[in-house]
Amino acid sequence: MKYGVTLLPTSYDSFRRHVRLAESVGFDYIGVADSQSLFRELFVSLTVAAMETERVHLGPSVTNPLTRHPAVMASAIASLHELSGGRAFLGIGTDDSAILNLGLRPARLAALREYVGAVRAMLAGESVDYMGREGHVRWSQEPAPIMMSAEGPRTLRIAGEIADRVMIHTGLTPEILEDTVAHVRAGEWHVGKPLGSAEVWAFAKCNIADDHDAAIDEIKMALAASAHHAFRFTLEGKHVPEELHEAMMAIQGEYVPAEHEQVGETRNAAITDEFGVTDYLAERFSVAGTPEECRAKVRQIGESGVDVLQITAISHDPGDIIRRFGEDVIAKM
Repeated sequence: MKYGVTLLPTSYDSFRRHVRLAESVGFDYIGVADSQSLFRELFVSLTVAAMETERVHLGPSVTNPLTRHPAVMASAIASLHELSGGRAFLGIGTDDSAILNLGLRPARLAALREYVGAVRAMLAGESVDYMGREGHVRWSQEPAPIMMSAEGPRTLRIAGEIADRVMIHTGLTPEILEDTVAHVRAGEWHVGKPLGSAEVWAFAKCNIADDHDAAIDEIKMALAASAHHAFRFTLEGKHVPEELHEAMMAIQGEYVPAEHEQVGETRNAAITDEFGVTDYLAERFSVAGTPEECRAKVRQIGESGVDVLQITAISHDPGDIIRRFGEDVIAKM
């Protein structure tokens, strides 16, 4: 299994340090979150990351089909791919904070499918009809891989059909991972792709500390973000115990998009305790705790058919998460 880290660029001084650190401690991929109202601009940040690194692969983790036309997206990814020496990827989904902070609704799956198809064609230098108008990026000749973020059964199957990689945000327990991978493979089978051709990336909220409770406490806002995103449309097929349904639906109404993944005493950091689901969400969506606990969870994930584990580094000291995961987990697996 390989390893990636998603960074939230809140300043370029710290972002440069974190990018260099991630490469030096053994990460294979660096993803950059796309939320224009909260973090620095995605493709400026990815350009900085490309210039500061030599080995790691880079891309949005993840962007959306609403804030950039497919030709704009394809041109940006193709440019990053050229600049980085073939290290770019495009991570895309129906999205969350980027569009919610603009008062928009997440993209529908049919629109996402059309968008991915258009970007893929334009990355190959082809002209394509998109929403009734022809578009192209004529100079692009070497397509970068496309990764689709997915949670529900239908979305997972579509991702298996159309994506080169699937970023799963369904949960990290063996039972959920088994079911999740099966849906991706069903999508591959449906369109005649070789089974296993789509890489499976598991997305995990992460923190490492010498004390288990301290590690969890600092990332409660991230656990709330996972619940808000993974369960926002429906709980059907998402393996949520019935006794927790009411709490998960309540989080949808209480979550504050303007505070998305913000460290500190925010409303989002309080709601998982308020509804009594902190431990459940930590077990389901995070690799967090002591180094020994994190290594055990990572081993479990690796045994479940996951190709890449993509963690987040969101805390008062993101560099500490990056360093400790590299030294205490990657180096010892």
